[in-house]
Amino acid sequence: MSHDFQADIDSVGRINAVPTILDVICRTTGMGFAVVARVTKDRWITCTALDHIEFGLEPGSELQVETTICHEVEESREPVVIDDVPRDGAYCGHPTPAMYGFRSYISMPIILENGEFFGTLCAIDPRPARLKNPETIGMFKLFAELIAFHLDAGERLAASEASLMSERKISELREQFIAVLGHDLRNPVASIDAGTKMLLKVSLEPKVLNILNLMQSSVLRMQGLIDNLLDFARGRLGGGLTLEWEECGPLEPILVQVIEELRSSYPGTPIETNFSFTGPLRCDRGRLSQLLSNLRGNALTHGADGGAVRVGASSDADHFRLWVSNSGEPIPKEALADLFQPFFRTATRPSQQGLGLGLYIASEIARAHGGTLTVSSDPAETRFTFQMPLR
Repeated sequence: MSHDFQADIDSVGRINAVPTILDVICRTTGMGFAVVARVTKDRWITCTALDHIEFGLEPGSELQVETTICHEVEESREPVVIDDVPRDGAYCGHPTPAMYGFRSYISMPIILENGEFFGTLCAIDPRPARLKNPETIGMFKLFAELIAFHLDAGERLAASEASLMSERKISELREQFIAVLGHDLRNPVASIDAGTKMLLKVSLEPKVLNILNLMQSSVLRMQGLIDNLLDFARGRLGGGLTLEWEECGPLEPILVQVIEELRSSYPGTPIETNFSFTGPLRCDRGRLSQLLSNLRGNALTHGADGGAVRVGASSDADHFRLWVSNSGEPIPKEALADLFQPFFRTATRPSQQGLGLGLYIASEIARAHGGTLTVSSDPAETRFTFQMPLR
């Protein structure tokens, strides 16, 4: 009896986390193509792919399995990791890289709970990449285990056995997933951040300073993406969004710090501020800083080129308000209802796309403070307003 490969493609397609996994892989490794493939001894079939290099595969696309390195992964059940094909002793003369035009490659086997080899989680790029390190290999291994776990869970659900899922296994995967995001991704970014800050203190020529400032901007954005992913993982997989309430302490210096980071990272963007509140505020100041940072990033992404970003804060007897606005095209009315949903993204320029978590995390921070995050958008201005009650 022939195997139903379309059912395998559909099973992967039902895993909501897979698009995010492929996006995280491409962003963290710098590689342009990531794919979940169904691999058997005689078939190699695309289940889903993220393609920034026009490799040309989509769900259902097939390669001759003998021409792929995944064929070797299927036989050995061991990952294959190549930083740079010409410099790799084992694969420098292998025909597959030349056939498909890649120099960097990683393939992690996806093994189901019953021991069956399902396929591979792969990434390739025509440029070299730094992949042979514990952080990257560990991330791929964890993501492959998560995909396998969801495939197994789908099989159980189809067979009315979902109640038999192991809470311990779910807890372990949850904690491992959060650990990867919180440690293995944050630490390398922190090292880059510290290194660029040290170099910025040295007198350098303008061209080098410009490159370092661009690197600092990228680090700031990567830190925001990691924070949002970590909060999403905690909120959806367990633990919830936590607050550290502070009874006193000025909020304005925290907001000013976020604004100054924006000014240093985007010197060509005019920034206008209007703070008219006084006194301490009972809140989680770090979380409100994160909320403002996410709204700031959204304003930069969707605002008109060269247009000002405006930030304001005020309070009265009952409420504290913080708002961020920008000029540019108004948000389509049909998009407003889903704007604060996770992984929702309106059309943007390719270089400015994010994971679609910034506004969701901002709205969750607002909700955790007992407040709201709303949006108004017209041809003159798009404004996001956070409002919380003063207790």
